[in-house]
Amino acid sequence: MTKKIQLTIDKEVFLAELNNSATAESIFQSLPIEATGSTWGDEIYFGIPVEATLEDPKESVEEGDLAYWPPGKAFCIFYGLTPASIENEIRPASAVNVIGKIQGDTSSLKGKVGSAMVIIESIQS
Repeated sequence: MTKKIQLTIDKEVFLAELNNSATAESIFQSLPIEATGSTWGDEIYFGIPVEATLEDPKESVEEGDLAYWPPGKAFCIFYGLTPASIENEIRPASAVNVIGKIQGDTSSLKGKVGSAMVIIESIQS
């Protein structure tokens, strides 16, 4: 079964799908989540009430990827380059579990600085 979610970032709505990883399932079961995220380059991240270890670690990600960062117990939304990026490769601070992807354009998030209010909710199919 596809796990569909809605992310509301500072009142802007994005639809996404989670993959079939154990981490994605744990996060899906903990929804809804509401948090104030911080930015790190073109990434928003925030702590969530989920604890998981690396299961398929990725050192680089794609624009629109959603990930879990175990050291910070954090949900990460990647929409462009981070301070750790090399050339055009989007790199998290350290390895992450990619758990899903935003469906559609994330360019409206580019250049967002500071904090962002994020709400993550499941969507019933």
